[in-house]
Amino acid sequence: MMNLLASTRAASQSLFIPADLRPGRMLLKRVGILLALVALVLLMLWVERDGLKDHHHDGELSFTDVLYFAMVTITTVGYGDIVPITPRARLLDALVVTPVRVIIWLLFLGTAYQLVVRQYMEGYRMGKVQAALNDHTLVCGFGYTGWSAAKELLAKGVPAERIVVIDPNEERIRAALELGLVAFRADATQETTLKHAMIQCARAVIISAGRDDSNALILLTARHLNPTVEILVSAVEEENVKLFRQGGATGIISPSTFGGYLLAAAVGHPHFTEYVQDLLTAGGRVTLTERQPKPEEIGKSAAALKPDILLRLYRRGEVYNFWDLQEGQNMEAGDTLLILTSAVRTPASHQDHSKAA
Repeated sequence: MMNLLASTRAASQSLFIPADLRPGRMLLKRVGILLALVALVLLMLWVERDGLKDHHHDGELSFTDVLYFAMVTITTVGYGDIVPITPRARLLDALVVTPVRVIIWLLFLGTAYQLVVRQYMEGYRMGKVQAALNDHTLVCGFGYTGWSAAKELLAKGVPAERIVVIDPNEERIRAALELGLVAFRADATQETTLKHAMIQCARAVIISAGRDDSNALILLTARHLNPTVEILVSAVEEENVKLFRQGGATGIISPSTFGGYLLAAAVGHPHFTEYVQDLLTAGGRVTLTERQPKPEEIGKSAAALKPDILLRLYRRGEVYNFWDLQEGQNMEAGDTLLILTSAVRTPASHQDHSKAA
């Protein structure tokens, strides 16, 4: 029951960009089906026209008469001036014309829903979700990289309603909904899509479309719409890192290159990869934190952070490692601290860890 409720809640967060609801292609397809059904009925009635009788005129029915009878029968008007009189004609009316009539009316109702009701409902839901979006994280592209990033954000305590996924693939959207995330089935390279996802008030944008050309286009569009938002890009090719940096990316990760570095560093160091994974994931015992000095820490040395360890200090464009800090070189307002700290655990998480051990 809980899974069903979660699935229902997640499905309610799935949104279509209005561009996806444009009726042109859908309308043409349904008009084609309608014309094909009318043509089928007309052909069969024309072949069986001897089984039809016109109460107002004697003699054989003309093509115009058969067309008239087909249209008034399909639309259920049924004036009664032309009627089937032979068993074959009546069977044709009962077994073919009547089902076609039902199908056509379903087409009409479905088209009305698609063109009016659905657009209204999606617009209403879109406005409701947009009103709640603020300080959220956009994940543009929900392949394995985007999925892993979203899972880690959730593990770090980011609420599911503050993670917004944009991807044109329906299967990936379903994967996002299973995590309870807000999902837009749309193309993140489009400016309209990012606007609908409220990029103007987003906290961060993670770009992992799977192709560097798509990533670059999303990056440029996102930076244009929000010059100050934090943008993190996944680079497929190492040679495109410089391009992304010039495009305004805050951070750039090349998974293949980074993975190669880890593999090389792990040679001869069997515990290295375990520690790095512990360091980077929310379930680890140690974590990296980047923050500004607290008011009570300003003017004090790095030793005041104990038991935490100051790894790096960023000050006015300069980078200081902990061994670079000289005696009396204390923390100042405006500094950025990169700190190695113990992960905060709840009693429940301690219990889970002990069970896992």
